Amino acid sequence: MDIREILHIKTGGHWLVTPSTDKTIFCREMFSEEHNDIKKMIFQFSEDRIFPNVQNIEKLDEDLCRSIMREMGELGLIGIDTPEEFGGTDLDKITACLITEGVGWGGSSSFGCIFGVQTGIGSLGIVFFGTPEQKKKYLPKLITGEWIAAYGLTEPSAGSDALSAKTTAFLSDDGSHYILNGEKQFISNGGWADVYTILAQVDGNKFSGFIVDRDTEGFTIGAEEKKMGMKGSSTTSLKFTDAKVPVENLLYEVGKGATIAFNALNIGRYKLASASVGGSKLAIRETIKYALERRQFGQPIAKFDSIIGKIADITVRTYVADTMLYCTVGMIQDAIDDLDKEDPKYYIKMGETMERFAIEASMAKVYGSETSDMVADNCLQIFGGYGFIEEYPIAMAYRDDRINRIWEGTNEINRAIISGYMMKKVLTEEISLRDFLKDLNTFIAADVQANSQDNFAIEKHAVQATKKLVVLIFQEALCEFGQDLKHEQQLSEAFADIFTHIYTSESVICRVQQTLSSNGTSNMPVNIAKINVAESLLEVRSLSAKCLNRIFSENVPTSIMRSVTKLHDIINLDTDTISLKKDLGEFMIDRKDYPF
Repeated sequence: MDIREILHIKTGGHWLVTPSTDKTIFCREMFSEEHNDIKKMIFQFSEDRIFPNVQNIEKLDEDLCRSIMREMGELGLIGIDTPEEFGGTDLDKITACLITEGVGWGGSSSFGCIFGVQTGIGSLGIVFFGTPEQKKKYLPKLITGEWIAAYGLTEPSAGSDALSAKTTAFLSDDGSHYILNGEKQFISNGGWADVYTILAQVDGNKFSGFIVDRDTEGFTIGAEEKKMGMKGSSTTSLKFTDAKVPVENLLYEVGKGATIAFNALNIGRYKLASASVGGSKLAIRETIKYALERRQFGQPIAKFDSIIGKIADITVRTYVADTMLYCTVGMIQDAIDDLDKEDPKYYIKMGETMERFAIEASMAKVYGSETSDMVADNCLQIFGGYGFIEEYPIAMAYRDDRINRIWEGTNEINRAIISGYMMKKVLTEEISLRDFLKDLNTFIAADVQANSQDNFAIEKHAVQATKKLVVLIFQEALCEFGQDLKHEQQLSEAFADIFTHIYTSESVICRVQQTLSSNGTSNMPVNIAKINVAESLLEVRSLSAKCLNRIFSENVPTSIMRSVTKLHDIINLDTDTISLKKDLGEFMIDRKDYPF
């Protein structure tokens, strides 16, 4: 069987060329009993231990943060991704995201950063690629919170271009240790960590990973950075001056540093989305509370139509981010479940499996980080002048959120990954654009009417039309630019945004229609889906025109423009989003919380 047939279902990107609005996706309504028990535990822990200590954490209180980490370790909340033989709980990726979301609910992005590095990039290199001896030495103390972990990739001259790192490592003459020289910059947990995963160039050109202990000779830690936000987390530089790292601390193999780095980043990307979702839900709760208390012109500002609309907007965006996050993690976990845990290369194969969903992981990172940005901005606006005052909760959230669009790969880099991986799938014929467009004229001619038996008949047809539209234009872009399309960064970013709109719109329709009968939240998920699809597809229309104008420097060929115009007509939905937002915003204000 052709490898493309084998991977067709359990690999990313294929939703672009398949009519999948009737498929079953994973979403929070499908959580198991164990998932819900852990959710209850972590959200309660965040309410009790993180939320009341937000201001103290913000003072860079290392003792407090270590204490909270140890408590989480005792509850088994740190070792979710760690094998049981080293003290971990070895649960699924869904649970890992749930816990990260719950930490976000605690309202301290600084503590979320500490925890996120500990359970992600700081330790997963050892979990995935460490020798049995390395795992035995480091993992038990990391998952109990006794030790703090950090990860050193970024350098003064190597940020997004991580593989151009200048830090060097040479084997000593006696072969007993590697000698590291160089500097790492902007290292989260840098000043507090006990153990570091460091990437360096062996012999100047073999990108490799090392485990570095805090007390390593020749290793020094810089002063705390003065940051705009995340003030309660440690961020420093690291310097290596003939630092002596034992040869047994080489992580994986010489020259395999990129594998270590990118596997950690893929996981970190969707985990960042889960933290953004948790923080957004908390911000919504606190903002509704304020809007009900704050009175102007003789009534609570929550009664004003503009405020109602803003609350609806942030609710829609958060619901969509939540949906696409768990849809993505559900697909990843489903593919991981096919692996043999007894295979000595289980974790290496897990990393390879997750890379098949690099498109969706990057989408989750971009959409999640831009969701929390949008939510924080609107919440601050509802707080008005008080939102700008540090005594109130939104000012800190607004400052802290800004970094989310930069770390775990800037959103520009992640958009390049989205378009680049999609382009690779097309050029290797894993995805066939031509086959998908074979029925284009028949599709355009079809007359689809609203259906009382299907809440989303029109929306599903519009999403499918959007797929036809972007596939048509993407095909023309590849014909025009070929592999040089990756250098057309503004065009590639536009395609990445269109792909994301399709993925999120489709995911929301799937979630709502498969859970509507049992979610107990009235008709509001239908409203959310209809608002999201209508507004997303309006954005696609604009982006598609932008793409066409770049691809065709003069006039768009008549045959293509004819199809584009007809597809634009299909995706232009006559949805009264203002009325739907009125109903949704009033529902949220009545609930005084995020109930979905």
